[in-house]
Amino acid sequence: MQMPKLGAGTFRLKEQQAEDAVAMALELGYRHIDTAQIYRNEADVGRAIANSGLPRGELYVTTKIWTDQFAQGKLIPSLRASLDKLGLEQVDMTLIHWPSPKDEVPMAVYMEQLVEAKQLGLTREIGVSNFTIKHLEQAIAVVGADAIATHQLEVHPYLQNLKVRAFCRERGIALIGYMPLAYGRVIQDPVLQDIARKHGATAAQVALAWQLQQDIAVIPSSTKRANLAANLKALTLRLDDADMARIAKLEDGGRIADPDFAPAWDA
Repeated sequence: MQMPKLGAGTFRLKEQQAEDAVAMALELGYRHIDTAQIYRNEADVGRAIANSGLPRGELYVTTKIWTDQFAQGKLIPSLRASLDKLGLEQVDMTLIHWPSPKDEVPMAVYMEQLVEAKQLGLTREIGVSNFTIKHLEQAIAVVGADAIATHQLEVHPYLQNLKVRAFCRERGIALIGYMPLAYGRVIQDPVLQDIARKHGATAAQVALAWQLQQDIAVIPSSTKRANLAANLKALTLRLDDADMARIAKLEDGGRIADPDFAPAWDA
């Protein structure tokens, strides 16, 4: 199946909380679940998937390879371990979670292993996450743009990442925006609240629709059934050009995910 444009993220969700959140999402109709090795919840996600009883072909599951698994000979065993935890023979998408800190492991080492994982049938598609334009160029030089299905990056009204998005668009790399609600900041935003009133929606739905209308998939997370259900309504919310222009003006460089090992971001 193709990647659903609205998925359920699992960042910071652990154990029963993660399992319950994914179970609720699947019950409500979500078919795209996003996890990662570093989240330490792949087994919890796997239990929710198994207990859902849904046919495997109806689900799109993404995981991400952590930076300590980049060295030669490590990536593929780590992905096999992720599959064991998830209870799956194959994931739909495997991403490099971050470029190697300080570029200690050469790009070719881990990208070539990722391609091999696809060739082995461990993943249907491959992609990257949190890459700068420089890192994207390096990855493309190793495996080609056609091999990179997706780039997952932080996108919300306060950090729109226009340069990186344009680079990906030009090369046919699909986009997934994480932290689309900016950890709840959008809910209190007066501009988004005003647009929401106009459409009989919520500020969160407006923020999600803003990305979806730009053909950016989104993976918001929640442990509350009401929020998970409400987020789905963003799929049918249509913002007009004036709405989109007002939201575009909210950019203020408000990056949230910026750990000490992050690359030098594009301005």
